[in-house]
Amino acid sequence: MTDQPNQQYEGYEGYGPYGQQPPPQPQQPQGWPYQQGHQGYDDPYAAQQYTQQWQGQTWETQTHAQVTAAEETAYLPPQGYDVPAPASAEVADAPAPSSEYGPATLAGNPRVTDAQRARAEGRSPIIEPGLQPAALTALLGLLLAGAAAVGTYALLVPLVVLQAVTAAGWFRLNGMWPARQGIALGFAGALAADAALLVSGRSPSAILGTLGVWVLLALVLQLRSHADPDERMYGLMATVAASALAIVAGGYLAAEADAVTVGAVGVAVAILARALPLPTVASVVVASLAGAGAGVAAGALTGLGTSGALLGAGAGACALIGHRVASYDYPSRFVHFTAGVALPLAAAAPVVYVLGRALV
Repeated sequence: MTDQPNQQYEGYEGYGPYGQQPPPQPQQPQGWPYQQGHQGYDDPYAAQQYTQQWQGQTWETQTHAQVTAAEETAYLPPQGYDVPAPASAEVADAPAPSSEYGPATLAGNPRVTDAQRARAEGRSPIIEPGLQPAALTALLGLLLAGAAAVGTYALLVPLVVLQAVTAAGWFRLNGMWPARQGIALGFAGALAADAALLVSGRSPSAILGTLGVWVLLALVLQLRSHADPDERMYGLMATVAASALAIVAGGYLAAEADAVTVGAVGVAVAILARALPLPTVASVVVASLAGAGAGVAAGALTGLGTSGALLGAGAGACALIGHRVASYDYPSRFVHFTAGVALPLAAAAPVVYVLGRALV
C-alpha cells in the first residue's frame, strides 16, 4: 500500500446548490472519504489516500484454504438437515451386524432389531421354540403329574421351579433383561401364593388375594423408579404380567391331585406333538388330538375315565396358546428355554383347576 502524508481539510472551497458558500465542515477521521456528495478531489493523489491497496497474500489466498481443509476432516452436519448416507467404501468397511441388532446408523438412530426389520419387510416375526424346549416342557409336566400323585408337598418342588422360570422368561420375552427386581417380585409373589394356599387349605381365594397385593407392590415399585414415564409404564405391565403368570401357576397346588396328573400329562404330550415338523395348521390339530388322547389314557389310570379327554384337551389347548406367546417377536434361545418351557404349563393351570373341580 502506498503511504501518503496525512492531510486534514479545514473546509470545502465550492458552492452549494443554491449559490451559497457552505459553512466549514467538521474534521473527518483519517482514512475515510470526506463527503458523500463530493464530486472529486482537487489533489489528484488525494483519492489514493482513501483507497486501500492490499499487496501480497491475503486471507482469501492463505487462511481460507486451511479452514476448508479443516472442514473436510471434521464435518458437522447442520441441525435440521438429514445426514447424507455414507459412501460405498464406508459401508463395505463397516462391521457386520450382530445376530440381535442391525448396524448402527451414522446419525445415531437406534439400531433396528430383527423383529422390526421383519415387520418392515413383511416377514413373520414368529420363531417356534423347537423340540428341545418342548422336551423340557414335557419333562417338567411329567414331574408335576408324578409329584401330584405323591402328595401336596412333593408337588411344591417342580411347581416352584415352574414359577421361577415363568417369571424370568416373561421378562426376557418382553426384551427387559436384566430385570432382577421385577423377576424377584414376581417369584416372591408366587411363593407367597403357595404359602397362602397351604395355610388356607388350598383355597383359590389365596391366589386372588396374593395377586391383588402384588399388583399394588408392582405399582409402588414403578412409582419409585426414576426412569421415563413410558419406560415405567412398560415395566409396570411386564411386572404385573410376570407376577400374575407365576401366581396363577399355583393353581396346580389348588387343584385336585388327579386333575393335575391328567392335565400335566395332556400338556406334555400336546407340546411334544406341536414340535413335530408339520405345517402349522396340521401341527395344531395333531397336538390337540394328542392332548385329548393323553387325557383319556391318564384318566383311565386316575379314575376320571373318559372325562379325562376333556381335561387333557383343555389343558393342551391352553398349552398351545402359551407356546404361541413364547414364539412371538423373534425370541432368543434364552427365551425358548425359559418362556418356551414354562408358559405352556403356566397357561394350563387355571383350566386344570376349573375342569378338575367340575369333573372330579
